[in-house]
Amino acid sequence: MKTQAVRQELDQARANGPLRQIQIPPCPELLQRLRAAMSLPQPDLNEVARIAAADVAMSATLLRVANSPLHLVAGHVPCTTVGQAMYRLGLDESAALMQAFLVRHAIPVNSPHLLRFWQRSAKRATAMGFIARQLPGMRVDLAQSYGLFCHVGMPVLLQSVRGYGATMVEAAARIDRPYIKTENVNHRTDHAVVGALVIKVWHLAPELMTAIRLHHDFEALTDGSIEPEVRTLIAAGLIAEQLMRQHEGLDADVDWAVHREAAMAWLHLSADELEQWDEALRPLLDEA
Repeated sequence: MKTQAVRQELDQARANGPLRQIQIPPCPELLQRLRAAMSLPQPDLNEVARIAAADVAMSATLLRVANSPLHLVAGHVPCTTVGQAMYRLGLDESAALMQAFLVRHAIPVNSPHLLRFWQRSAKRATAMGFIARQLPGMRVDLAQSYGLFCHVGMPVLLQSVRGYGATMVEAAARIDRPYIKTENVNHRTDHAVVGALVIKVWHLAPELMTAIRLHHDFEALTDGSIEPEVRTLIAAGLIAEQLMRQHEGLDADVDWAVHREAAMAWLHLSADELEQWDEALRPLLDEA
């Protein structure tokens, strides 16, 4: 399913299908400003700094991360201003942290069914950013956004669809069919479709929309009709999930067991390289 087909599917489902009842929160104004500032050939540093300073809690997040053991080198004094924090973190990491903060507050999660949802999303974004830096030509910002938004359809469904919490329990417990199959049986849609709709409504990158729509359709990894950037996001996402599970001491899931070879082949990744990534990523996930 290529990007144009995904867009048409979403439009049809929104107009007269199961997505009519889904309520998508508006994209935060500060996130729109941040995207505009970062999309310029030379990002507007002053505007990014103004956005960072516009929310006290977001400023505090930047300062906390900049002063964490991962960034506070021995002999350096702690940052006391947002400008100092952004200088230490770098523009890209600062923007990624700001995006995560703004999205988390735009789509709050207050449910026992999604414990640690945004914490795990932030870790996935960190893992995706790390992977993108290892792969020539992969956009770090796009990879981080994929990690952050990958499962965003879940809290949106939880807020919009009656009975979705029970569906999550059932889908997680069943071993006879995939998670999204249970979602579709019960609600005629799933979190991959709804997540793609969020990306479309918020006018984020079309490659991101398609990759999130297909993030459980791993046949895409060997489908030459799908855009290469989309396939790279899906492959990297599968690897990021496995690296997170290893970091958390969890066993590999079924998706990894079945599709690891296709993902690693698409990214030209060896088992030795994956082991090196695991070792290098662990301290980053400890701080995320």
